[in-house]
Amino acid sequence: MTRRGGAAALLVVLAGFLTACGSEADDPGQPNEPGNGAFAVDVDVNTPQLRRIKKDAGVEPCRPGDAAAPADGMPDLVLSCLGGGPDVNLSSLTGPLVVNLWAQWCGPCREELPYYQQLHQAAGGKVQVIGIDYQDTQPGAALELLRDTGVTFPQLADPAGEVRVPFEVRRGLPGVVFVDREGVITHIEYVVIGSYDELRDMVEEHLDITL
Repeated sequence: MTRRGGAAALLVVLAGFLTACGSEADDPGQPNEPGNGAFAVDVDVNTPQLRRIKKDAGVEPCRPGDAAAPADGMPDLVLSCLGGGPDVNLSSLTGPLVVNLWAQWCGPCREELPYYQQLHQAAGGKVQVIGIDYQDTQPGAALELLRDTGVTFPQLADPAGEVRVPFEVRRGLPGVVFVDREGVITHIEYVVIGSYDELRDMVEEHLDITL
């Protein structure tokens, strides 16, 4: 093969490689940043601008717990509060609790967020709802999405994907984690929820609570 022919072949291979990477990034349920969890990031989720957006959206403050997690409970991980507020150690949280794993880069997550907000409003103190903005390096866009969808339940930020292993994130978002009143994780699932009724039925099944 001539030198010119070899260079042309190399360009074809590189083009195919870049096309494959781009197709994965365009998947609405996949992160648009590299890394498969706990990758190095430098994302400030507590700036004056972010605090203004959060206040404008009416997102509620993060509330650290004071419990000690059981062996099969929430992981011993400290996450920052999205848009400012106290850090929260997940192991300090008890339920009944529903954790929504989402990100602004995830198309299906946008459709689901109002269902979780409806659960937050309808639960009447029976069930807590929190969100975790997962592997998201654009906290401003995330808060704007919350504002646009009317979401007000507390939000944590995990730009480095630290919950990937304990929450078994093996595929794209969205995801949901159910935690009972003793702090035990009863169920984790990665599925696109199509309605509030579907989410309510999952709460009743995995937390044994009737809403």
